[in-house]
Amino acid sequence: MELFRIQRDIPFMKYALVFNAISFLTFAVAVFFLVTRGLYLSIEFTGGTVMEVEYAQAADPEAVRHAVEPMQLGEFQVQKFGSSRDLMLRLPVREGRKQGEVVTEVFARLCSAQGGQVESRQSVSDKGEQVSREVCAKADGTEPLKLSRTEVVGPSVGAELARDGAYGLAFTIIGIMIYLAFRFEWKFSVAGIVANLHDVVIILGFFAYFQWEFSLAVLAAVLAVLGYSVNESVVIFDRVREAFRKYRKMTPAEVINHAITSTMSRTFITHGSTQIMVLSMLIFGGPTLKYFAVALTIGILFGIYSSVFVAAAIAMWLGVKREDLVKTTVKTDDPNDPNAGAVV
Repeated sequence: MELFRIQRDIPFMKYALVFNAISFLTFAVAVFFLVTRGLYLSIEFTGGTVMEVEYAQAADPEAVRHAVEPMQLGEFQVQKFGSSRDLMLRLPVREGRKQGEVVTEVFARLCSAQGGQVESRQSVSDKGEQVSREVCAKADGTEPLKLSRTEVVGPSVGAELARDGAYGLAFTIIGIMIYLAFRFEWKFSVAGIVANLHDVVIILGFFAYFQWEFSLAVLAAVLAVLGYSVNESVVIFDRVREAFRKYRKMTPAEVINHAITSTMSRTFITHGSTQIMVLSMLIFGGPTLKYFAVALTIGILFGIYSSVFVAAAIAMWLGVKREDLVKTTVKTDDPNDPNAGAVV
């Protein structure tokens, strides 16, 4: 299926040096922000507590920040979650203090700010067990604030998740290199992995510059971008191999231009439809999927760029040629030669 067909090959490789210079500068800026600002790691990696509270009226994040700041808990985060009455608080680990005690103190402070007091009430669970829970109640019996959920992640667990995530990223990169080397040739393997690392570092650079929260969901998006980007590179590399077989008089640069031009319609269809899905997650997915969708959006856009102007150009500069991808047959005139017609 094709939306359009371009009759003349676009000379992409003619401008490869210019586009790769821009790519290198973008890569360098991303590395600079990663080194100077670093990633804003979520509690999943650093350890801490997530509190979800529900107000009877529309919640005011600024009022919550002013109420919690005097407790000197360090860098904490308050954001809207779900409806206008729901808030999510992310509290860092405090040495010498139990996370459960911190949650109790914060909830008490928020309750006091609403003119209520924390009371312990008994209720019966679905299994018929007596459960004690803390509620915020006013003198008239109303509850201006409810503690919906708490989740505690210890610092050791967070460090283990960060280490395992780094291992997962490294193994994915190694696997892609091995796959490309076996399917094509080592020059394509080097070109593909440089392009993939280009995409990953730029995504991380965006998150470092804007200090967006880097969570497990974002790490999953980065791994997905690696696979997505290498898929585009493989499609182009396949067309390069086909063009080398079909057009014997073309130079490597002309073959690469033809391969990229012939796949442009497919690129628009696949990447366009994927981007529509990702944008729907970004718009309608809420806070849970926001940064996951942002990482995928950046990765898809730069993935197209890197497959065309980074991977293909590097393969050309490494000297990829027809003999690297197409086996030739050697025929001899001697019918008694055992090597007659052998493939070399």
